[in-house]
Amino acid sequence: MTSSHVDGYARAMLDVVGAEGNAERLTDELVLVAQAFGESEELQGALSDPLIPFEKKQAIVSDLIGKRASGVTVSLVNMLIGVGRIKDLPEITKRMMELAAEAEGEVVADVTSAIELDAATQERLAARLSEVTGKSVRLHVTVDPSVVGGLVAQVEDTLFDGSVRSRLLELREAWA
Repeated sequence: MTSSHVDGYARAMLDVVGAEGNAERLTDELVLVAQAFGESEELQGALSDPLIPFEKKQAIVSDLIGKRASGVTVSLVNMLIGVGRIKDLPEITKRMMELAAEAEGEVVADVTSAIELDAATQERLAARLSEVTGKSVRLHVTVDPSVVGGLVAQVEDTLFDGSVRSRLLELREAWA
């Protein structure tokens, strides 16, 4: 269940992204920033520490993404820092993607892969998941080396686990 503050911020950010006219690029940027934030405890600590001045946090964000991301993305991240919700960035970004997908009659597939997936692989995966589920699918890809190989995809309540990790666990149980 999505909390109301996550939903509210996701809707507001989606409105901003939509108004800018380059929603896909801005959403991609926010997803990348959210992933980086989610993977770095040091970054989480620095950006959410109430003892670090807001200006210093803005400088951290500018140093990390200022040259690679649009000003809109930087501003949205800084807004979440300013209102004390930066820890929710990954969840807010995910909810924003879900809302955008719903508006276009799509569902979001949460995909976890051991390695980065190139654009062609993502297109094939989205097509295959659409075929299997009967729904238009938009991917939300996360890299997690603990998957070892293969990938795990969740579309709504259905889990597709084609990871090497799960197959190794199945083998271990079969031989135990």
